[in-house]
Amino acid sequence: MNPKVLIAGAGPVGLTLAIELARFGIPVRIFDKAPAPTDKSKAVAVWARTLELFDRAGLAEPLVAAGVKVKAANIIAGTTKIARVAFDGVDTDYAYALMIPQYDTERILDTHLRSLGVTVERGVELARFVDTGTGARASVTRADGTAEDIEADWLVGCDGAHSFVRHGLGMAFDGDTIPAEFILADLRISGDGPPVEELVSHWHEKGVVIFLPLPGNRLRLLANMEASTGAEAPEPTLAEVQAIIDERTPGGLVASDPVWMARFRINERKVADFRSGRVFLAGDAAHIHSPAGGQGMNTGMQDAFNLAWKLALVCRGEAHEQVLASYSSERGAVAETVIKESGRLTKVAMLSGHFEQAARNFIARHLFGLRSVRSAAAGILSELAIAYDGGPLNGGHVRGLNGPLPGHRLSPRGRDLIGAGPTPRFALFADESSAASAAIIERHANLLEGAVRPAVAAGGIWLVRPDGYVAMSASAGDWRSVGDYLDGLTGNEPIARGAEPAHSLPA
Repeated sequence: MNPKVLIAGAGPVGLTLAIELARFGIPVRIFDKAPAPTDKSKAVAVWARTLELFDRAGLAEPLVAAGVKVKAANIIAGTTKIARVAFDGVDTDYAYALMIPQYDTERILDTHLRSLGVTVERGVELARFVDTGTGARASVTRADGTAEDIEADWLVGCDGAHSFVRHGLGMAFDGDTIPAEFILADLRISGDGPPVEELVSHWHEKGVVIFLPLPGNRLRLLANMEASTGAEAPEPTLAEVQAIIDERTPGGLVASDPVWMARFRINERKVADFRSGRVFLAGDAAHIHSPAGGQGMNTGMQDAFNLAWKLALVCRGEAHEQVLASYSSERGAVAETVIKESGRLTKVAMLSGHFEQAARNFIARHLFGLRSVRSAAAGILSELAIAYDGGPLNGGHVRGLNGPLPGHRLSPRGRDLIGAGPTPRFALFADESSAASAAIIERHANLLEGAVRPAVAAGGIWLVRPDGYVAMSASAGDWRSVGDYLDGLTGNEPIARGAEPAHSLPA
């Protein structure tokens, strides 16, 4: 079967994209060269914004059931607590970091995808592809030596940091490698030391060590080391891990029963454009960065959420292809910010020198003593602060109107989910419906929900995208502006842009 969309790579990003497209009724095929799903824990943090988006497909509940809720992150230097950022004040039903091994995340997503009638084709490798101008032609080979040519409207490379699709496009993966080595260990911790029930970063003159709680009374440990010599660094040992714990924590903690240990280096790289004609990149194929903050997998899955509803509308003939130009613009800006912020956090944690560390600790302790700083940090970590300021799909907005600006998330709390169901639909929020609103809904029945929802705030109209971000706002009764925006999506007219610039979130 030739699909509308062909997805290379069946990790969390590819699976998320396939699920979203399949639930929107888009024929899709997804394959991965690995013969089986991963058996490693790999990326373990799923943040609130990702869970909100999964909720639309009914996937938040099984993910939460399989994970551990962690409700705060701490920074400790010696025996002094520098900072504690609690997540319970963020505006979401998922006010925590969900810690779940990647193999469980993939298992849950794969099961759901099969329930939608799509099975991952494993042991299938992309051999070559070409953009025909009206579609993508791909040749794949299987482990048994057989080959197949596949015609699709679109090809999406979700095939990781060493992406064959990216290489095939000839795209530069620009960036740097952090000059340090890191170790990872999933193990048990016991002893007389304090229990590790929240995210904890220990800052020490010799480096940083981070603990993340996992299901099954296990922990993930991350720590920086001096770079090893030789072409291939050896796997860390339990004795090496224990020595780091003894050196960099207050003591009393004993490591045992490791199930996975690895050594790695951190790259910070990104492509300039997430799209080339009929081919897209998503996740690690488009951007990689420090694991600090646990943003990587979430950023990739949110690439998939962003791309899926746009591709679905275009494949269904309900929106003009120009809508797809917003994908790279919106997600590229987010990836750029994640690279910058996660890299900055890594470098701050690794800071060496007695004076530099003392200054860092003093500044951090006083900054995180401010409620506003803790609140901003919680919003960034939870990814609820992600916004598409200045994005090409942002329409007009009204000065002084309460409520979120174009490109900003509308909180789903207390509202029926936007973007749930079998078709990607925009939602209208207004003080009241009218003959004018009914005419808009009738004219754009393929783009809009069938009824107007209660207003976000008095005196305005809000048009909200299928991914829950505001598309535009207008004064009450200004249905013409709404119609002009929707006409722009279908290609009849350009999207109406507001004269007032979008406001940026604080850094």
